[in-house]
Amino acid sequence: MRRIRTRRFLMAGSALCLTAALLGTAPAPAAAVPPPIPVIFVHGRNADPGVWDGMVADFLAAGYPSDRLYAWAYDTAASTNETLSGRFAARVQEILSRTGARRVDVVTHSLGALPTRWYVKFGGGEGEVAHWASLAGPNHGTDLAYLCALWDQGCKDMTPGSYVLRRLNSGDETPGTTRYATWWSSCDEQIAPVESTRLEGALNTRVPGCPKHNELLNDAGVSREVRAFVGS
Repeated sequence: MRRIRTRRFLMAGSALCLTAALLGTAPAPAAAVPPPIPVIFVHGRNADPGVWDGMVADFLAAGYPSDRLYAWAYDTAASTNETLSGRFAARVQEILSRTGARRVDVVTHSLGALPTRWYVKFGGGEGEVAHWASLAGPNHGTDLAYLCALWDQGCKDMTPGSYVLRRLNSGDETPGTTRYATWWSSCDEQIAPVESTRLEGALNTRVPGCPKHNELLNDAGVSREVRAFVGS
């Protein structure tokens, strides 16, 4: 009897599906999920895109397609405003053209905060950057930059009160519709004072524990929070 009832149920279900199809009421296929906004990872001074390998792996494991994850390599001794912001703008346009996306998300470490902020504030990036994240960025300068400022323009730009920082922090520190977030550590040995990373109007997070400057790049909690931020 159980087999007969099952067969009758299947036959009745088939009849209902056929009737729905004939009446034009068959359920529509599920809409395709749009791909995420492309993410551009920007390294810090004397580094290269390889520093992001761990976080990129986390993004991939979380379901990001590889064609939505990019990096920008640059000369960290070059001028933030005169050279690097324009080169970053070109990288953004290249990625937008390649992917067909309308905006990008930007995740930076250390010095990488400055040319990307300049692009957003002064280089036309306000409408093209949806989320901007800074890990241990010298957003208000770092005293350690004085040690190399005489021969390295990137260091000079990071000194407290530099032309670049005065312009970036004049008026609104987080302008436009771009969403901003920063992560900083009380044990950062490269950013002095450590609170320099925080920006008015941003989501500012002090990382628990005592990670050092470069350890923020591979901190599991930071990686998880960055993914949540750019996905918001």
